[in-house]
Amino acid sequence: MTMTAAPAFTPARLRSSHLSVLVVFGLAGIAFASWASRIADAKAELHLSAGALGATLLFASAGSLVAMPSSGRIAGRLGAAQTIRVGMTLALLGMGGIGLGVNVAHSRWVVAGALFFVGMGVGIWDVAMNLEGATVERLLGRTTMPHYHAAFSGGTVLSAFIGAGLSWGRVPILVHLLLTGGVVLLLGLWQLRLFLPRDLEASPAAEGEQPAYESPQRSAWFERRTLLIGLVTLAAAFTEGTANDWLSVAFVEGHGVPHWAGVLAFAVFLTFMTIGRLVGTRILDTYGRVLVLRATFALAVLGALLVVFGPTWLAYAGAAVWGVGASLGFPVGMSASADDPARAAARMSTVATIGYAAFIAGPPLLGFLGDHFGVLRSLLVVGALLAVAILVVPAVREPQRPA
Repeated sequence: MTMTAAPAFTPARLRSSHLSVLVVFGLAGIAFASWASRIADAKAELHLSAGALGATLLFASAGSLVAMPSSGRIAGRLGAAQTIRVGMTLALLGMGGIGLGVNVAHSRWVVAGALFFVGMGVGIWDVAMNLEGATVERLLGRTTMPHYHAAFSGGTVLSAFIGAGLSWGRVPILVHLLLTGGVVLLLGLWQLRLFLPRDLEASPAAEGEQPAYESPQRSAWFERRTLLIGLVTLAAAFTEGTANDWLSVAFVEGHGVPHWAGVLAFAVFLTFMTIGRLVGTRILDTYGRVLVLRATFALAVLGALLVVFGPTWLAYAGAAVWGVGASLGFPVGMSASADDPARAAARMSTVATIGYAAFIAGPPLLGFLGDHFGVLRSLLVVGALLAVAILVVPAVREPQRPA
């Protein structure tokens, strides 16, 4: 599809779209962490074991995996903005259902059903906003995807600190999630008006650029590079998702800190992941994706080891190192899947689906290990998966561009 009217492609228009993408990523982070910051409270209120919590969290991952394979096609038909509206509405309705399940019905199964809808909404929302981010990144001609994911992380940091305060003040989860959902919905609908026109969302690659992909006639599920990018993204998602779901619980049960201090460890992780994403754009442009991902994955392994084996004060430092190590894998995977814009939607849906498989495997796996070895020791599985991912990191290498 060719670009149409020049006025729609002015630098000012691109800057406003760039800022709106940043805000929408940030709102997604706020929505996500409003629930993640209260997982330990929900576990205690519903009297769940680690295994039961893991099985309950699985429903969110299942919802995402149901929605993600078709999210690219939906975005192609409706445009990114309208697709995000659909996903955002589903996710925020599900958040209200979680609050009802914990504080009113006191039912794990109500929470599980609500999490399924949250997962569906987040899956649709995630693919569509990453597609918009990849389009803006390509049109700007510089690396911006880590900044978008930094905005997501910044939203999670803000939301996690709010969650820690509300947990300390014993504010009901229902009240917390309803208020957060209302704010996110209003701000999101306002910002989506500034997204790029649909005729710019699938513009072709720059003249002379060589996509590093196989023939576009093949399904993305049969492309070797796409699948390897998916594996890298899966490891990154598992590294990030494990901390999101289990870090506060691990500090509470493994290091014996109170619930609010467990949420604080989660906030430390998110803060340093945000810093890594803000700094990472320039580092990626200087040293390239492959070298940077190998270094950050190694840091994530070191951070996880410090959390598991260090004394409590050093475990907090480990959460910070883990956050930096987890910062760039997922955004780089999203950018790599969209290197060829003509097939970006299909490939990004495939990579995102593979990546989110970490979220469907992670909660029950960590829950099972937590029941047998303790939640803290179960975090060691992060290092094993990252060791495999480091071997296939070359798949995300940037395509060749003309001199």
